[in-house]
This record gives sequence, C-alpha cells and structure tokens, in this order.
Amino acid sequence: MNEECLICKAPLTYLEADILMECEICHKKENSKTRCVNGHYVCSECHTRGLDRIISLCMASASRDPIAIIEQMMALPTCHMHGPEHHVMVGAALLTAYHNAGGDLDLRSALTEMMNRGRSVPGGACGFWGACGAGISTGMFVSIISQSTPLTNEPFALSHKMTAKSLQAIGEIGGPRCCKRDSFLSILAAIDFVREHFGVEMEKPEIVCHYSAQNNQCIGKRCPFSKVNH
Repeated sequence: MNEECLICKAPLTYLEADILMECEICHKKENSKTRCVNGHYVCSECHTRGLDRIISLCMASASRDPIAIIEQMMALPTCHMHGPEHHVMVGAALLTAYHNAGGDLDLRSALTEMMNRGRSVPGGACGFWGACGAGISTGMFVSIISQSTPLTNEPFALSHKMTAKSLQAIGEIGGPRCCKRDSFLSILAAIDFVREHFGVEMEKPEIVCHYSAQNNQCIGKRCPFSKVNH
C-alpha cells in the first residue's frame, strides 16, 4: 500500500457521519468523515500547508500549457497523491496558462483569489458533495477571469457551465477518486471551454499518467491517461 495518512502512511477510511476529530498536527478540533484506519486525522489547512509556493511558481512561468504547469506543482513536496491542494492547483494552473496565452488578467491578484476560494472546498467533496473540487476549481477560474458575482448575467452562467463541463467529464469516468485524473480531466475541459467562449488558445497536450504506482485506487486501463491506452 502507498501512503495515504500523513502521520502513519496507512490507508484512509470514510465514515458514514461526521464526528468530532482533532488534527494530529495543529490539534484543531472539527467535524469530519475522514481519518486513517489507525484513527489519525489531518485537517485541510495542514494538508495544504506550503501551498503558497505555487504563487511564485506560477509567476515565474511563461508556459501556455496548464497541464505542464500543474505537473510542476504536483512535483512539489507539499503536494500529495490525493488531497484538497488540487482544488487550488487546477485553477492556478489555468489562470497562469490563460495569462501567458494572452488573457487579460492581473495574475498575482488572480492567484491570490484562487488560493482563497480553492482552499474553502474540503477534501472528500468529490464523494460527499457530488462535486469534485478539481472540477469546481475550473468554475472558480472562469468566475475570476470573467469577474463573475452572484449578480452578474453572462459571467454567472459561464462559470456554472464550466463547472458542469468538468464534472460531466469526471462523472463519465466514475470512481473511485483520483485527484490527478480528475485534475487532468477538468483542465482539458477548461482548455476547450476557454477557446470557445473567450477566444484564448491554451496549449492542450496529450497526457500519459505516471502517478498510477502511487495510487492505491488506480482504475488502470479504464483511465483515459493510463499508459496502456497510449
């Protein structure tokens, strides 16, 4: 088994109902359904500690390829195989590639906003909310570039349509969750959506996964990015 628990490396388990748990790192107490089989719990804030490093990574990038950008983030020691950090990383990679492809954007302030919004989506949202955080992150991305608010017209519609496109792609593959697969699916959906609705052409590479050996729940050849399919 590959590591899942940040404390003891044991697999995670998901409970039927929230219970009060104490984070093993910061000792904050909060309700959650997620812990490892040995009872350890790590809160989302601690799980994403060090995520601020992606802002400097994005600001230094000249790439128009959001997949290449997010794979740089995935290589950081603060990124795990699965976790709520992907809820920020998807949108941040898209913002960066969009800016580098000619999109009109104050990148630093947009990344800061993406960080604040993405961190509010908890781990496990994919299974418990019926809405993967990676997919939601693309809706946040479109909301930021279109300056959507609850009172806008077209930007409001576009951000919802973007999230729906990403979640449709994720739902067609099905579970169990893989934060890498769902991030890639969401980004590919966003590349097409932005080209159609905003006229900005980001690069869209072929993706071959090299994370499967780290994923206890890898779905193998059912994954569109599996090496056996390429």
